[in-house]
Amino acid sequence: MAKYGDSRLKVFTLNSNKGLAHEITEHIGVPMGKSSVMRFSDGEVQINIEESIRGCDVYLIQSTSAPANEHIMELLIMIDALKRASAKTINIVMPYYGYARQDRKARAREPITSKLVANLLETAGATRVLTLDLHATQIQGFFDIPVDQLMGVPILSDYFKQKRLDDLVIVSPDHGGVVRARKMADRLKAPIAIIDKRRPKPNVSEVMNIVGNIEGKTAIIIDDIIDTAGTITLAANALMEHGAKEVYACCTHPVLSGPAIERIKNSKIKELVVTNSIVLPEEKIIDKITPLSVAPLMAEAIIRVHEHVSVSTLFD
Repeated sequence: MAKYGDSRLKVFTLNSNKGLAHEITEHIGVPMGKSSVMRFSDGEVQINIEESIRGCDVYLIQSTSAPANEHIMELLIMIDALKRASAKTINIVMPYYGYARQDRKARAREPITSKLVANLLETAGATRVLTLDLHATQIQGFFDIPVDQLMGVPILSDYFKQKRLDDLVIVSPDHGGVVRARKMADRLKAPIAIIDKRRPKPNVSEVMNIVGNIEGKTAIIIDDIIDTAGTITLAANALMEHGAKEVYACCTHPVLSGPAIERIKNSKIKELVVTNSIVLPEEKIIDKITPLSVAPLMAEAIIRVHEHVSVSTLFD
């Protein structure tokens, strides 16, 4: 492992995704910061930072994936500890930003939880957030500190480019994902199609129509999050019924809760390609799922932030 030259760059991790965090430190060329997360007998979080960070630029890796509330509390307590230990900057590296799906008031008396999480991070003492594929890009505006959003599309696109699939069409599972589908389509030089659906209630979707030509084509459905897999499997089945040759699916954040794995197993999806922004437990690793690592991307972004170099040029 090549050693990174600046000892003021410190990387710490909490419990949400230790495997990804260690991959990131290997790519950067720094040792993992020494800290411990323990619990008092009543379950309260106790954190100890076991090395000096005075005057250092700290990068703290923590997704707010399940159990989201536990991981958010760990994160807030660690930020407070870093601030009180005189860290120069506290940069939150959050591969998966939880509570992002509530980004506006869709009904009366609803919370906007993505804004609440932003407030909590800032109040605790974060000075920057580095994240991957926010559910809604406007969440960046909920912060009054810099937010760098990385994109999973290049990683997913490169994988499919290597497979050399013929007659591709990139499919957005809803109208909100068209921009993401267009980015992948541009990289793979393919047309796009859109699933026109309505959602009567959360985690329940119903396909209404397919906009675009998919007959005889290899369809790749792209989304940012797959949670219960209802939308993605219903879309795959509809595409096959309307004449698609075969269906692949991909996403950045494999939440895969509840009946997701069973649905994917029984669906028309040939392969589901995901990133390791969220840890997949052993029971969720099936033959149909292919994980890709975002560690090189996140490591490069951390180095660029630390060296005050453009992050956006990563995607040019």
